Amino acid sequence: MSTAAVHALIPAAGRGTRYGGDVLKQYLPVGGKAVLAHAIRAFQFHPLISSITVVVAEEDQMFASAVGNLSASVETVTGGDTRAQSVRNGLAFIAAGHPATDWVLVHDAARPCLSAERLDHLLEVGMQSDDGAILAIPVADTLKRAGDENEIIATVDRRQLWAAQTPQMFRLDALIKAIDAAQNDGHALTDEASAMEFAGAKPKLVLGSAANIKITRPGDLALAEAWLGSSNPGSKQS
Repeated sequence: MSTAAVHALIPAAGRGTRYGGDVLKQYLPVGGKAVLAHAIRAFQFHPLISSITVVVAEEDQMFASAVGNLSASVETVTGGDTRAQSVRNGLAFIAAGHPATDWVLVHDAARPCLSAERLDHLLEVGMQSDDGAILAIPVADTLKRAGDENEIIATVDRRQLWAAQTPQMFRLDALIKAIDAAQNDGHALTDEASAMEFAGAKPKLVLGSAANIKITRPGDLALAEAWLGSSNPGSKQS
């Protein structure tokens, strides 16, 4: 078993504007626990995960009550105005407080159904790649490119297209440098892999799962509930 120090980072400072409602999506209940609590528990007892940090908003008043006893097993740091800045704040916190960290796993707070099987596979592949790795699934639907008035202007070849998921796994120092370089250049970052790509890296794609959904819209809660209620969430490929 690897002795590399792996730290899990969960950015949870977002406002969830696409979801709407009075309660942030990471704090909504699913399967009897907050969405964020499920995300934390995916890493809590893994033998390769040395520590967990959650990035919260400055005015956050729900974290402790939402995750309950899990708050004792994680550290928190204040986020920024964007996801990229929140991740960067978290990385700085890890570098200062856990200098022995080799790898960081960045995972969406709104993904409650990550399975141990998928996490193990990501860790196995990621540790063998200098450029890291991410969970992702091949795009199955036919893709259309739209014009300014939502008219179809092209069908997009999906044969080499994958939909990115999290966790995304990179060396701590490399990810810090990549995010800094991209932000200094004014490059918009959609995820951590996009920062690494900007720096010239070619992270590996590791097969994820349809179960590893991100809570984005109200109907997603019912899907997550169904996956969490299955005997082995995340192992199916449908």
